[in-house]
Amino acid sequence: MICQMDTNQPENGKSNSANGRNSFDSTSTGGLIAFINRNVTPYPTESSGPKFDLVPVEKQKDIMLNVARMHAQQEYNRIMELVAVLQKQAEQIKRRLDVTDMVHAAKYDFQVYHGNTYWLVFDSRKQFTRLVMNGPNDWSSGKPEDYEYICPVKWLGDHTWVEVE
Repeated sequence: MICQMDTNQPENGKSNSANGRNSFDSTSTGGLIAFINRNVTPYPTESSGPKFDLVPVEKQKDIMLNVARMHAQQEYNRIMELVAVLQKQAEQIKRRLDVTDMVHAAKYDFQVYHGNTYWLVFDSRKQFTRLVMNGPNDWSSGKPEDYEYICPVKWLGDHTWVEVE
């Protein structure tokens, strides 16, 4: 008696976990042969399959590590550029506070207004700092001999003083 088997369905009629098209485990040899979907595996599944080379894992790890380091270094450099900008801004604010302290310690005999430029000078004859309206080139007969000009300053709307160029 010749027994014919349906190659599309195993005896129990259930498909295997691959769920491929017409893919079922085989029982043609008397035992269960698990189905291998040849369409999705990158490796040959039979002796007549195409030759392939193994992936050099250590080399692949080195490449991945180098790429990771490169991207991390780029991100680090970007953050350090931001830090440099913030540090420059902090130094400018510190300088503004120092100039504000110098102006508040200086003596002056006039009303100051926001947005006007004044000059900080050291009066060497009287040994104190002054705030004056005239710069070193604004005097008609030359600047006073006792004045050592420190810097031009401007009163800002937030009541701080800033050194101007």
